[in-house]
Parts: sequence; C-alpha cells; structure tokens
Amino acid sequence: MAELKMPELNTVIVAGNLTKDPVFRQTSNNTPVVNFHVAANRRYKDSSNQWQEDVCYVGVVAWNKLADSCRDRLRKGSAVLIDGELQSRTFKTEDGKNRTIVEIKAKRIQFLNKFAKSAGNGDDVISESDEADYEDNSFDKFLTDEESDIMKSNKS
Repeated sequence: MAELKMPELNTVIVAGNLTKDPVFRQTSNNTPVVNFHVAANRRYKDSSNQWQEDVCYVGVVAWNKLADSCRDRLRKGSAVLIDGELQSRTFKTEDGKNRTIVEIKAKRIQFLNKFAKSAGNGDDVISESDEADYEDNSFDKFLTDEESDIMKSNKS
C-alpha cells in the first residue's frame, strides 16, 4: 500500500470587527508590523430554538505594506475580512514562563468600512465623491438570507 501524503494546507478566512486600535511598530531592521484582535460573531439557534450569539476573539498579525495599510485605515470597531494562515509563536512572560499563542498571519485584508481621507489638519474627511452611493457589498455573498434581511432593515 502506498504511503499517504498529508496535504500542506493552512488557510483561514475570518470576518469580524477590531476589538481595539491596531498596534503598529517596526522591527529592528525597519520592517513594519501590526497586531490587532478581531471579534468574529456566530449566530445559531439553541435546542429551544432561540437565537444565541457566540463570539470568537482572534489575534492577527500583518507585515510590510499590509501593516502600513492597516495602520492608516483601521481603528477599534473597523470591519475586516482576513485571509491568511495560522501560525504559532512562543515567548517568555515577565515571570519567566513560556507562553504559546496561535494567531492569523494575514495575507490579504479587505477593509469593509468606508475610508476617511485625512484633511492634513488632524481631521478625517470623506469627500462627497467618495461618499456618494458607496457601498461595499462584496461580503454579502457569505450571509444567510435571514442575515441579509437584517442588514437591509438596518440600512433603512
């Protein structure tokens, strides 16, 4: 019998909202890196047919130009769709213990909110041309019919 080869597959897609502002920094060789957490919600019906909501908090890291984009466009509450892979890393805590965390190393991030351009004086401005009838509905194909109806009713 031929040996089975396990496929090398590590792909994650998560949609959610940032729980805090992203933390941007540069490595010792000036490589940009940003870390943030998203809250990914899941709605389901329990055994008594009542809607429940479960939240999963996921850490994300992005590097290089993607990190720069995140620094400029993301804030607490921003909605994102992240495509990446899981990675684990181990570090020592202040008390000397080893700690391992698993996070998403982002390959692509879709920013699901409108983007405010800086006016140069510290104020963010959305110009009328940017605001006019802009709607990012590229994520709608992932919603159930009921979730789509809820989203439509919230817009009106």
